Amino acid sequence: MSDSCLFCRIVRREIPAAIVAETEHALAFRDIAPQAPVHVLVIPKAHVASLDAATDAAMLGHVVHLAAEVARAEGLAETGYRVVTNIGSDGGQSVAHLHFHVLGGRAMGWPPFPR
Repeated sequence: MSDSCLFCRIVRREIPAAIVAETEHALAFRDIAPQAPVHVLVIPKAHVASLDAATDAAMLGHVVHLAAEVARAEGLAETGYRVVTNIGSDGGQSVAHLHFHVLGGRAMGWPPFPR
């Protein structure tokens, strides 16, 4: 874990978060600036900067599995939802800790953002 990483500090409970699910390897909590009626972030508990830096396939499996569990628990499975991760500044990553956004509760457009 990183001492200064915002998400590592949430894992250590140094910063409060609205936690919705947790496993041995991953943590899910509500985004503080939701972009949809349901917007949950799912992160590995171990510090990994981004998907590009991820080398542990088992860890990725745990995180993605928790994302699907969260979507089902939030009632999104029937109508659909989006799971997305941003990598690097051009990809829109704002926190240098791997995180997946689980978004749902409304219809999603494509492309997701205007150019």
